[in-house]
Order: sequence, then C-alpha cells, then structure tokens
Amino acid sequence: MKQLSIIVLTTLCLSSSLFAQQKPSIIPQPVRMEMSEGFFQVDKQTSLKFNAADPQVKSVMQYFTNRVKELSGIALLQNAGGGKQIRFSIDKNSSSSSEGYVLDVQKNVIDVKAEDSKGFFYAIQSLLQTFPQVRTNAILQVPCMHVEDEPRFKWRGMMLDVSRHFAPIETVKEYIDLMAMYKLNTLHWHLTDDPGWRIEIKKYPKLTQVGAWRVDQNDKIWGSRPQAKPGETPTYGGFYTQDELKEVVKYAQLRNVTIVPEIEMPGHSAAAVASYPWLSCKQIPQLPMTGGNYTNMASNYCAGNDSVFTFLQDVLKEVMAIFPSTYIHVGGDEVDKGPWKQCAKCQSRMKANGLKTEEELQSYLITRMEKFINKNHRRMIGWDEILEGGLAPEATVMSWRGEAGGIEAAKMNHNVVMTPGTPLYFDHYQAGPEGEPLAFGGFNTLKMVYDYNAYPKELPADKQQFVLGAQANLWTEMISTRAGIEYMVLPRMLALGETLWTPAEKKNWIDFTQRIKYHYRGFELKGYNYSKGNFAVDINPVSKDGKLWVELKIEDPELEIRYTTDGSFPTANSLKYEAPVSINSSVVVKAVAVKYGRVMSNQPAEQIVVMHKGVGSNVQYAFKPANSYMAAGMNSLTDGIRGKSALNKSWHGFESNDLIATIDLGKSTSIHKLSIGCLQQYGSWIFLPSDVVFEVSTDGVNFTKVSVVKNDVDVNSRENIIKEFSSKINADNVRYVRVTAHSVKTCPAGHPGEGKNAWLFADEIVVE
Repeated sequence: MKQLSIIVLTTLCLSSSLFAQQKPSIIPQPVRMEMSEGFFQVDKQTSLKFNAADPQVKSVMQYFTNRVKELSGIALLQNAGGGKQIRFSIDKNSSSSSEGYVLDVQKNVIDVKAEDSKGFFYAIQSLLQTFPQVRTNAILQVPCMHVEDEPRFKWRGMMLDVSRHFAPIETVKEYIDLMAMYKLNTLHWHLTDDPGWRIEIKKYPKLTQVGAWRVDQNDKIWGSRPQAKPGETPTYGGFYTQDELKEVVKYAQLRNVTIVPEIEMPGHSAAAVASYPWLSCKQIPQLPMTGGNYTNMASNYCAGNDSVFTFLQDVLKEVMAIFPSTYIHVGGDEVDKGPWKQCAKCQSRMKANGLKTEEELQSYLITRMEKFINKNHRRMIGWDEILEGGLAPEATVMSWRGEAGGIEAAKMNHNVVMTPGTPLYFDHYQAGPEGEPLAFGGFNTLKMVYDYNAYPKELPADKQQFVLGAQANLWTEMISTRAGIEYMVLPRMLALGETLWTPAEKKNWIDFTQRIKYHYRGFELKGYNYSKGNFAVDINPVSKDGKLWVELKIEDPELEIRYTTDGSFPTANSLKYEAPVSINSSVVVKAVAVKYGRVMSNQPAEQIVVMHKGVGSNVQYAFKPANSYMAAGMNSLTDGIRGKSALNKSWHGFESNDLIATIDLGKSTSIHKLSIGCLQQYGSWIFLPSDVVFEVSTDGVNFTKVSVVKNDVDVNSRENIIKEFSSKINADNVRYVRVTAHSVKTCPAGHPGEGKNAWLFADEIVVE
C-alpha cells in the first residue's frame, strides 16, 4: 500500500511538472519563451509595484487592475507591502523596441521590464492570455516562464470602414479591444466616402446634416440599389460628434492603438458634394448615394477651384485637432478624372501649372495638400494611386492593388504600408462561399493571412527598411452589423497579429492552430460571432494528360475529411479522404470536416467538376492572366473546375486585355460543342466580354473561325452573373482550339471607375 502511494505520488508530481511545462496559448507567439515548473497564483494580497508618478504607467496599471477584477473579482493592491508582487520597472535596455518587454514569472513574483508603458501594456496582454477568458471562480494563475518579446513591424494595422454602414461607438471600442489583445497598434478609420460622411465638422455642418444620411435600401444588394428620388426621406446613417471621437481616441491611446483618420480626396467625395454642390466641377445638386450606383453622380472635388482647397484645409484643421496621430490619410484612390477633362477650371489649372495629364493634376492636388499637412507637423499617407502623376515628396504609400505600388514607392525611398487585396482584404470570403454570409468577393483564408510576409520577395534587402508594416482592411458594403464585423475579422485578426509581430522564423502554422483553440473558447464565452472557416474543405483540381483528380485540403491538421461525388450531403460516415480522387465523368464533389465523429463544417464545400476532352490540356495565352488572379496556375482553364463567386479560387483574371487562349488537345479528335464560363461583378470592375470567338485548327497555325457568340447582358447590370458562352459545332480532326473573349477594356460611363481598366474573368474552356 505504501509502495502504491509512492507510485501515485510520483505520477501526480510528474503530471504536475509536465503540465507546468506546457506553453500558454499566447497570440502572437512571443519571440522567446522558456517555461519552468510551477505557477504564480493571483490572490487578494497580490500587489502591483510601479512608478505612480508616471501618468501613462499609472493608466496602464489601472487598466490591468480593472481587467483582473472583471475576470476574478480580485482587486489588485497598488504599491502595497507584503504578499506576492507583480513589479513593473523601466529598463531602456530591455528591448530594441519601445513596444518590447521582458517578462519573468516566478512562484512569488512577476517582473516586467520595458522601455516605457507600451511594453508594459503588451506584457499585460500576454499575462491576460494565461487567464480564463471570462469571469469565473477559477484561480488566476500564470505559469512560471521567461519571455523576451518585441514586434517585427512598427505598423500593425486594421482598417474599419464606417462610411458604408455607420458603426456605433461601442462597436468601434470592441474593435479596438480586439486589436489591443493581439498587439495590433494602428486603427485606420475610414470616416468619409461616397455613401456617408461620419465626422462632425463644425465649420461645415451640412456634411453631417446631409452627407451622413441616406435613403434606406438595406433590403437590396449594394451594387443593385436604386438611387434616391426627390421626396424620399433619408433615415439611414449616423455620425460621430467631435466629443465622441475624442473619447474614442483616448480609449484607443490607453490600449496602445493609434487612430489614423481618413478623409477621402479628391475622389470618393459624393457625400461631401451632396452636402455642398459647389465642391464639384459641375456644381449640380445631388442626393446622397444609397449604394454603388454612380450614374450622373459627382464624386470628385474640383481640382481647379481654390475654394475646394480652402474647404479641405478647414476640414483637416478640425480633424487634426481631434486626432493626434502622426499620419493623416487622404485616400486618393479610384478617381474618376472624366469630369476634370470637361471642367474649364481644372483645365485652366493644368495650363497654368504646366500639367500635361489629369494624373498630374491629381498629383498637384495631393502635393498641395501634403504641404498643408506637413506645415501642421503631420505626415500624409494615401492609397497607391497617389503614385500616379508623380508622388508627393514625403508621402507614405498604402499599397492595396497588390504589392507593386509599395515596391515602387519603397524603391523611391518612401515609407510604405502593405495591404494587398490578397490576402489582406477581410471583406473577402474566408471559406465557402457555401454557408458563408455574402462577401464582396475574393478568397482570403486564415492560413493565407498567416503565411503573408510584408517584405515582398521583389524588394531589394536595402529597401526593406521603408516597409513600416501591413494592415488588413474591412470594407463594409456587405457588412451592416456588429456581428458581421466580428465574423469577418475573427479569427483572421489573430493570424494578422502573429504575422506582423512574430519573427518569420518563429512562426509555426501547426502550433498556431493549437493555440487558437483557447481563443475560440473565449469567443464563444463572450458571445462573439467568429468564423469557423478553417473547418472548410478546399477542393482543388489536379489534371494531366487528359486525366483528372481532385485534391481535398483543410487548414486544421487534426481534422479528417469525408466526401461524396454523387451530389449527396456528406456525413461523418461518408468516404474518408486519403488520396486524390480520380474523376472519370462530370460530378459534384461535396466534402466536410469531421472531428471526433462530428461534422464541423457549417455547410459542405461543393464543387462542380466537368470532365471533357480538353481536361489537362496545355494552354497558351496571348496575354498572361494577372498575377493576382492565376487560380490554380496557367492551365486553370482546362482543370475541370467551374468558377463560383469567390474570385481567387477558380477564375483567371485579365486586366484591360482580351482573353486569347489556345488549347493543345494533344491529338486530333471530333468536337461538337465549345463553351467558356465568364463572370460579371459590376462592383468589382469585372465585366462580361462583348463577344466570344471560337476557332479550331489541325496544325496550330491555320485556324478556322467556327462561331461568334455575342453577349446579351447589359454592361451596366449590377447583378452578379456567371454566364456560359457556348456554341454547337461539327468539326473533325481538331487538335487545337482557340478562344478569344473580347474585353470591354474600360469601366463604362456612370461606373465609379469610369474610364479605368476593366477586368475580364473566365473559369473553364469546355471541349465536348
């Protein structure tokens, strides 16, 4: 009996020791973390030791005290003698970054060292992630460990668009709290745009009296909403008073979050023009926009009118009085320069200043505003279109149209923030789209965000110093509620936090998927509406030499995949995926993730797979698809996979170019039908081709035109349309097929991108 007791005691001690060695689920992963045995247990005698004379440190200590009391009911003592202590001390040598910290946890004392209160705050976030996520009677204890930590990038951002849908103050504060928890430090607050002006400007009260409200069309899809009619009452909207904004700034400062306000110029200004028509070139009164219909709407400031510059300077004076941030964001994107070409004042401005193009006129406006911003001891930042016509001397570029703009600016020794649509637009799908809420398009999964590196491969090493960091953007055309915001940022915000904080060599996707489970439990306990997108199965084609397989993947390595190929709903007892599935005929593949015998997916992933004579054939292009829309590679048009609403999944995209694709079938054959699938998404600047030409050849040199299929869909249709252009033919001895889809080249009149490059998207050339 005594021997058994010794064995049991030994086992318990070993178990306790092993448990003590387990690393807490801290996100982002610290730079260095070493575990030791035992725990520091928080009790009623625990005291915080800090320099109470430093008001910033004192505020951070009060924040920590409040959080511990919320979780446990324990009120930490401050600078009291006796008992266990959590000691905060300034050490200028503790880290190479002001946001870095050293955390040493022992059984009776926790020592925190940092250069200033910022490091203290982030050490506290790491400590809080060792506690229960909500108020319980559980003991608060921190595992004994030594942590040395500091961020990889200075700019770790999230953008929140409140122009399309006004977000209450409480929602913005929650957004800030989430950012702070995962060590993100910059909130880019998109306060003005075409559909709404959200910031009180006392000198121009109509901006919020008129520009903050629109006719409620929320029952309709954004891009298909009709414009407001005279007499309709604008009831949907809202704005922040300057006192409310100052309150949010103070709230964010306590959490180490800097708010960078964005005041759009010279485009995306329809709300301001609706308030004060004299700001536009034509100066014609208009009603606030209800959605994405720009027909006959003025959305630019007149660059030839000096009163416009006075207005913008007056607005920015009030903005800078509210927001103490170093940076002021001026937008500068998607400017419709058509009105400037027809405006006598703008043309006169160009002539007087020797400007040859409207792009140079935009650069003139941006540069002039930069001088004003610099004069007020701030710095200007704008979207990468501010490169067009010449970059303002000290401007910082936010690169959203891929990374090219950021690379160009960094090579010119300008600071840049990387925010490419893929993978950092959080308004894009993160799974599905089966079972997912309607998104703007695209496809950016949790792992894609986690794998992102803000240092582009193409950027020389000596220019990396100009990359401040990165941010993710949440545009809200399709997001009108707090729950919707939560769903689109959680859990992708966590992946972003680790991507921008943790050194690349310390990141580990498998480990991240384990640590994130602790945070999922917290989301559930707090009632957050988070996405379970990493339970979604990804269905990918593999085609070669006329043979076709589908490969099924999932981001969480602990899950198994069950699937069907007959279109039926898969269950935990369906076929288990173990290797690529051979496809011999056209089928509908459906798949779900399963754990512990339970289906985890919200809805099965579903993919139509088309088996035809062209599957696996090589494709030659006259114009290569855009790098951002390569789908599964150069042969995606013959991989048997039909496209869906998620743009990055199965579509090849061509910017302002025709699709001219030649397929080598590998041998001569008879064909009786040719078809190609194309997409129209008006709001994403994607338009169906004007027509599709089908040609065949025996030698790949001499082609015979067999059919021309005209497009019968209006170029201004705002419906999301997948259209198949098909033609029945009768041709023998065909080895080569050439398909030409003629792009509309530029966005049509009335479109927000009027005159700018349009896109053509195609999914599959089917040969039967």
